[in-house]
Amino acid sequence: MSGASIPSRIGPYLVERRLGAGGMGEVYLAYSVAGEPVAVKVIRPDRTDPHTRARFEREATMARTISGTGRVARFIEADPFAEQPWLAMDYVPGRPLSDVVKDNGLLSAPLVASLGALLAEGLAAVHAAGLVHRDLKAQNVILGDFGPVIIDFGLGAFVGASKGSLTQAGVVIGTVRCMPPEQALGELEVTQAADVYGLGTVLLYAATGHYPYDGARWEAVAAQVVNAEIGPDLSGLPAELTPVVSAMLAHKAEDRPSLEEVTRQCADLMRLLGTSPARARRALIQETTPKDHPTMVLPQPDIPMLDRLDSLERLLRRESASSAENVLAPSGGESGPEASAESDVRSDVESSRVSVPEPPGGRPAEPAPKKGRPPASRRVADELRKRYAMGPALAWSKR
Repeated sequence: MSGASIPSRIGPYLVERRLGAGGMGEVYLAYSVAGEPVAVKVIRPDRTDPHTRARFEREATMARTISGTGRVARFIEADPFAEQPWLAMDYVPGRPLSDVVKDNGLLSAPLVASLGALLAEGLAAVHAAGLVHRDLKAQNVILGDFGPVIIDFGLGAFVGASKGSLTQAGVVIGTVRCMPPEQALGELEVTQAADVYGLGTVLLYAATGHYPYDGARWEAVAAQVVNAEIGPDLSGLPAELTPVVSAMLAHKAEDRPSLEEVTRQCADLMRLLGTSPARARRALIQETTPKDHPTMVLPQPDIPMLDRLDSLERLLRRESASSAENVLAPSGGESGPEASAESDVRSDVESSRVSVPEPPGGRPAEPAPKKGRPPASRRVADELRKRYAMGPALAWSKR
């Protein structure tokens, strides 16, 4: 997908506008047929080998089981086998922590401690489901009326999916500064301690405006991260925060505290600084969420978007009915399941992104539903499972 084009539709969602872009892909504000705002991320095609797609399918299924404090944006659904995989999550109104620090300045020690306690509780829910975020950074923490919320969860399968990922310019430059040594070294199956390290970089950035390691190129940063002789840059970090943050940034995973310990230490620190966790949370929200900022308001579809959603709802019903008919009476003429899978994936994805034309009269026309075989993404998923001996139980297998 080019940086200039914006898809009209991704899966069952109609796209309104681009929210941002990064090393993993692009994220859009979109709406479900019921008008619910969602954030949909389309993954870069160069991150989508068959193994990574299958891993993404497994983690996406597990992501739906996460419940807890609400500090992690709710995972809705995903299609790992689309030509460009996508995932949809709750749209979280607010500003990234990185923007808050840039626009409002550094957070005080009590607010950083509150941020740490709240995010540690949220990450505990992720870990309880047997998952690791793997890409914690200031850009992935949204501050709003509810307090801090972690986004971009569900991309774990793509972060460090192959050792070659560190060689792709622009992919790791934004995250290697927040990456624990074991992940920077190319270990594929990092532990929960990697998220503790990532959270440490978030707290350091909130308090100082910089990350533990920096450099002109990502290679220079990575070299520092993996070198046990080079300690993290803690300059500017308030003395009260140094013990907990420095422990979270320990070079060895086993030397880092657990999330429970982080929460307890942050709570103790807030009391030491003359406040309580509940009061510090309230102060954090008040100081980081200007009420007149447009990003603080949950978006609502306008009239043109409502018209498009009406058309989409009718289209999806027709596609569903057509798919049910195809299951009962599959069309013939195929030379084999792999004969045209690649072209079918491309065709299905391209048809799902075609802009809805405006006919005379002002209401969008309904795109004609595709007829014939089941959706290409489903057929390709079945083929890949067979090829790699990954049955339906894959989604619940242990890594």
